[in-house]
Amino acid sequence: MGLPIIIMFPILFVSILKESWYPYFFRLARFWSKIILIGMGFRYRFEREEIPVKGKSYMFIANHTSMTDIMLMLVAVKNPFVFVGKAELAKIPLFGFFYKRTCILVDRSSPKSRQAVFLRAQKRLKSGLSICIFPEGGVPEEHIELDAFKDGAFRLAINHQIPIVPLTFADNKTRFSYTFFSGSPGRMRAKMHKFIETKGLTVTDTKSLNAESRNVILNQLKVYKK
Repeated sequence: MGLPIIIMFPILFVSILKESWYPYFFRLARFWSKIILIGMGFRYRFEREEIPVKGKSYMFIANHTSMTDIMLMLVAVKNPFVFVGKAELAKIPLFGFFYKRTCILVDRSSPKSRQAVFLRAQKRLKSGLSICIFPEGGVPEEHIELDAFKDGAFRLAINHQIPIVPLTFADNKTRFSYTFFSGSPGRMRAKMHKFIETKGLTVTDTKSLNAESRNVILNQLKVYKK
């Protein structure tokens, strides 16, 4: 991860000097992600049931199984989005420098931090960007196929009446898991499902929207296992 960042550092650094320049940083981040995935020997393949409209805001969600989820999400989605992610990743050398300056960080143990996420996400959505959240809230244990989803992404989508875009990552856990000395080069499949509309929904629909979104991803994971 570090070598491409070092090479691209001057351009990446300039692109984060102004918040309005974030779309340029996003393009560079997508290019960086492609280099990482290809350099690690991964062949990504995407299936899309629906394609996001340029200039429109969405809530992108996916199952979370690996550090490579970040790279695969960046490659799979062309619409500029901002990650909402755990603050601990900001400690990673080089990567963390840009991560904490471009993403919305959350300390899950702090209610104040979780509230701040909503305020920062609202600001980004109003500027025309999209948001990406891994609603499991972290990487679950290896034996868990798909953990319970937290409600934050769905409340935010309802508040702003933006569509949910579920993505299923099939192979990231196998290819590059958090277990040392595991994984291998090979294919990485991802599927972008039909969007789930939130127009007309209210905060009382949060749980049902959560369940519907989770079922889409869980059912696709079962298809991949066959």
